[in-house]
Amino acid sequence: MTSQQDGRFPLARPPVLAEGWRIAHRTAPSRLFGANGLRTGPDGRVYIAQVTGSQISALDVGTGSVDTVSAKGGDIIAPDDVAFDDAGNLYATEVMDGRVSVRAADGTTRVLRDDLPCANGITVHRGRLFVGECRDGGRLLELDPAGGQTRILLENVPSPNAMEVGPDGLLYFPVMGANEIWRIDPDGGSPEIVATGLGVPDAVKFDAHGFLVSTQVHSGQVLRINPRNGEQTVLANLNPGLDNLTFIKGRLFVSNFTGEITEVLDGLQTRAALPGGLNWPLDLTVGPDGELYIADGTYFYLLRADGTLHTLGMLFSPGYPGFVRGVAAAGPGEFVVTTSGGQVALFRPADGESDVLADGLDQLYGVALGPRGIVAVEQGTGRLLSVDDGRTEVLATGLDTPVGVAIGPDSNPLVSERGRVVRVNGAGTEPVVDGLCCPQGILVSGDRLYIVDADAKSLIEVDLASGVRTTIANGLPVGAPPGVTPKPLRGMPPFSGPQGPFAGIAAGPDGTLYVSADSDGSVLAFQRTD
Repeated sequence: MTSQQDGRFPLARPPVLAEGWRIAHRTAPSRLFGANGLRTGPDGRVYIAQVTGSQISALDVGTGSVDTVSAKGGDIIAPDDVAFDDAGNLYATEVMDGRVSVRAADGTTRVLRDDLPCANGITVHRGRLFVGECRDGGRLLELDPAGGQTRILLENVPSPNAMEVGPDGLLYFPVMGANEIWRIDPDGGSPEIVATGLGVPDAVKFDAHGFLVSTQVHSGQVLRINPRNGEQTVLANLNPGLDNLTFIKGRLFVSNFTGEITEVLDGLQTRAALPGGLNWPLDLTVGPDGELYIADGTYFYLLRADGTLHTLGMLFSPGYPGFVRGVAAAGPGEFVVTTSGGQVALFRPADGESDVLADGLDQLYGVALGPRGIVAVEQGTGRLLSVDDGRTEVLATGLDTPVGVAIGPDSNPLVSERGRVVRVNGAGTEPVVDGLCCPQGILVSGDRLYIVDADAKSLIEVDLASGVRTTIANGLPVGAPPGVTPKPLRGMPPFSGPQGPFAGIAAGPDGTLYVSADSDGSVLAFQRTD
C-alpha cells in the first residue's frame, strides 16, 4: 500500500489482513478534503479551507508540506473561506452552520456570529471585516471583529461569494446567480457591475498591477479582468470546480473542489502544487462493463484501470442530480443514485440527464436494485423505501441510523444499522449479524455478506448459510480517525442537504472487493491470494 504519510490522516500501522488476502490502493490517498477558500497567511503559507473535512490546512508551496491548522472534530465546522487581520487572527466562515469564527494565534477559537445563513466569502481590509452570504437573496455585511455587530451593505444579492477590497477602496465580489462581478463602496452606496458574461465566478482577488483575478467554477477558467472597463484575459483553462485563489509574492495559486492546488504560470501554463483526489469517497458500484464507479458527493467518477479518475459529472455540469451519495448500476451508462438533497434519480452521465424518481426524502444513503425494483435507505426517518414508477412504498420503519442496503440470496433486502445488519421481509426485520460497531457499506456476493464497519475499521465476511464470520482486514482507513468525533455537516442548500460518511463497497467481475477508504480519501482493493 501507499505510505499513509502521504494522506490526510496517517495510519499508525498498516492494516492487518487475514491469511489468503492482499490489499492495494486503487487511488492514492488524498492530501486534503477538497479545497475551498484560499488565503496567504502572515507566515507565507497558503491556508486552505476544506468544507467537507471541517479542516483548515496550511501548504508550504516551496516544500509541498501540508500541516493541519484546525482539525476535523475541532471548533471550526465546515470552513468555506478564511481571512487574516494584521494581528494574525484567522477568521473563518462556517457555511453549513451560518457562523463566523475567529481563531487566535494561540489556537483558541470563539464564534463571532452564528446567525448568518450560508456565510461564505470573507475578507479583512484595514481592520474592517466583510462577510457575504452565498445564497439566493444573500446579504453583504460588515462585522465588528471584536463584538460581531453587523452593518448591512447590501441585501437580496443572488449568491455573493469570495470578495476583496481593491486598490480604489471599493469592495469587489462575484455574484454567482447573476454570473457577474460587482463592486460597492464599503461606506455605503449602490452596487456597480464590473464584469458580466463570465463562467460563474466564485472568487476575486487583486494582483500587484491592480487587475482583478477571478476563478470560474463552471468553466474552469482563471480570468484577469480590468476593473476599469471589464476587459477579460484568460490566464488558465482548468477543470470545472475552481473555488478560490491567492497570491504569494506575485505567484498565483488556485483551488479546486477536488483538493488540487494549481499554480498559474505565464502563457496559459500551469503547475500542480498539490494533487487533487477524492473528498470522501462514498458509495461504489461496478457497472455491466466491469468498471468501477465512485460517488463522491460533488463529483461522480469512473476509476480507470491505471488508477486515474475520469469525471463523468460534477455539481455544475448539465443534468447532474445533486450531491450524490448512494449509487447502483442500473444498466449500460445508467445509474440509480441517492442525493443528500433527498432525491432518488436515474442518472445518465453521457447524456447529461437525470430523471427524478422520488423527491422530498430525508437523508438518503444506500440504494440497491433487486427483483422488486429500487430500494433506498432513508436515514433521517429510519426507513427503508421501495421506489417504482413514481410511487414510494415503506418497507421497514424504526431502523437505527441505517446506511447500506443490499439484496440477499432470498431476494429480501439487508440493511446495515447501528450495531448490526438486519433482513427486511414482509413481517418486519430480523437480525442477520449482531455485535458490530458502525456498519456502513454492505455487499452480497453469492451466499457471502461483506460488511465495512467504520468504527471497528474492519472488513468482515459472513457466510449467510452457516453464520460463520471472518474478519478480512482490521485497521483500515475508514470512518473517523481515533479520538476524533466529527461534527454534523448540515448541508448547503440548494447545493446539498446534510452530508455524512458512507464507506461503500462493491465487487468486480473477478471477485475483487473495492472499499471506500473515506478517512484517507482513497479506494482500496482486496483480492484473494489462493
